[in-house]
Amino acid sequence: MQQPVLDISVLIPLYNEDESLPELLQWIERVMLENKFSYEVLLVDDGSKDNSWKVIEQLQQKNKHIKGIRFRRNYGKSAALNVGFQHTIGRVVITMDADLQDSPDEIPELYAMIVEQGYDIVSGWKKKRYDPLTKTIPTKLFNWATRKMSGINNLHDFNCGLKSYHWEVVKNIEVYNEMHRYIPVIAKWAGYTKITEKVVQHRERKYGTTKFGLERFINGFLDLLTIFFVSKFGKKPMHFFGVLGTLSFFTGFIITCVLIGEKVYNSYKIIEQRSVTDMPLFYLALVLLIVGVQLFLAGFIGEMISRNANERNIYGIKQKVGFDN
Repeated sequence: MQQPVLDISVLIPLYNEDESLPELLQWIERVMLENKFSYEVLLVDDGSKDNSWKVIEQLQQKNKHIKGIRFRRNYGKSAALNVGFQHTIGRVVITMDADLQDSPDEIPELYAMIVEQGYDIVSGWKKKRYDPLTKTIPTKLFNWATRKMSGINNLHDFNCGLKSYHWEVVKNIEVYNEMHRYIPVIAKWAGYTKITEKVVQHRERKYGTTKFGLERFINGFLDLLTIFFVSKFGKKPMHFFGVLGTLSFFTGFIITCVLIGEKVYNSYKIIEQRSVTDMPLFYLALVLLIVGVQLFLAGFIGEMISRNANERNIYGIKQKVGFDN
């Protein structure tokens, strides 16, 4: 594992933010110089269609602390963060959005909470938001559901882009699909439990428009279910499918035995009875037996796959700037 060589890595995923980048980078540079931090700013261009990459190249020529990675197409924020985490070399990694809604003035305290107070993750909490009710109400429900399912009860804003991480955390987690909302949850289940939050300033968007719609809340809930089941049963799928399959098969088997016993008893007593195939319980038992076998086999196949899988997320990096190699 590569050891950190700088105090801070500022990681900024972006998509079509060419207007805000010069002001944001100038602001970050001022904060770093005032606090005498050794630092890098890593900009991950997630397939922007505007002049974002050209702006990054121009800024890098003026400031050698700036580095850039450009994707061939838009992969999403999770992919940008995952690739960025792999390339950071700072002792503390700070993520923020590129739209100027996150304040770089928060960086010194976020850094101190990791280095001096020993936290693994410090998540920003935009306690006062400048968003419409159509966004704030679903956000509150989303955060409440995430707290209940993850057990991280001291975070109020899981989706805040402004966070700081100890370098070991970002090197030992994988962020994929749309899981950037749940990085504290992923980190907790990876063994990094010293997680806290800090109230941060939320600023109104100065340039452009938001890249996220209401569908992100639906996708976010589905991703929460995914990460819950993957974290619990991803390495042991038989513990989930096998248990359900066994219960289903056992229930169907008991019903079948009852039907057979009743048939034998009525035949012995010469009692008139309906055909077994006319009984709804017969079909219920049949379905339970079949489903039980299928679930058990799904768990068994999942076990075989999990033992042999070598998963890799490959993203098409088109260009880099600011790296030595």
